[in-house]
Amino acid sequence: MTDFEGKIALVTGAGSGIGEATARELHRRGAKVFLATHSQEQAERLAAEPELKGVKAAPVDVRKRESVRKLVAEAVSAFGGLHLCVNSAGITGPAGTEIADYDADVWEEVIATDLTGMFLCLKYQIPALLASGGGAIVNLSSANGVVGIPGMSAYTTAKHGVVGLTRTAALELAGRGVRVNAVAPGYVETPKVLAAGEEVLGAFRAAHPMGRMAKPGEVAELILFLLSERSAFATGGVYNLDGGYTAQ
Repeated sequence: MTDFEGKIALVTGAGSGIGEATARELHRRGAKVFLATHSQEQAERLAAEPELKGVKAAPVDVRKRESVRKLVAEAVSAFGGLHLCVNSAGITGPAGTEIADYDADVWEEVIATDLTGMFLCLKYQIPALLASGGGAIVNLSSANGVVGIPGMSAYTTAKHGVVGLTRTAALELAGRGVRVNAVAPGYVETPKVLAAGEEVLGAFRAAHPMGRMAKPGEVAELILFLLSERSAFATGGVYNLDGGYTAQ
């Protein structure tokens, strides 16, 4: 498939997991892709892969406005515009810590990364998309952004905030040629999750009525559908991909 031929895409969190799977599939299907990673090492590794010939990559700290502004400017400069954005960068913080015991510094780090970082990405991406004639944005929320979960207050709050940002941006841009949607996965077989140990993985699988976790490529397929013209009337939506988790 070459349905993204001629499109320029920026993917944050592209160093692993959902972001990497999405970036690879966008490249395979014809887009010019700029990868934003957590570290310079990740950026160099991906840019050097023969399978990703032609991609550009750079590290970004989504918590810092100048870093995000520079990233978007680099993407536009590298390929001459911007049409598609996937905002996947994020951290989970600790699990199993109740609000009264939650470290305030950790709270601030998670909110800064997952929520303020999402705001900063949108702040600088939107003008670039409008200047390029429009396009589409997909933000990564989570099943935790649709329902509550005890012991993960910062992550759950941030991912609920992503839903609000997505819907607000969608309404602001609905008549201006830019669509904005969110994807809300359950547990996904990312490298970080798979390193948790079999006991934890068993609990993650059991949390989904389908009895397994999502694969990064399955999430990427939904993201690409929402980026494509096949979903031309979809904006402001939050699309669960959780094996029935939030249907319970």
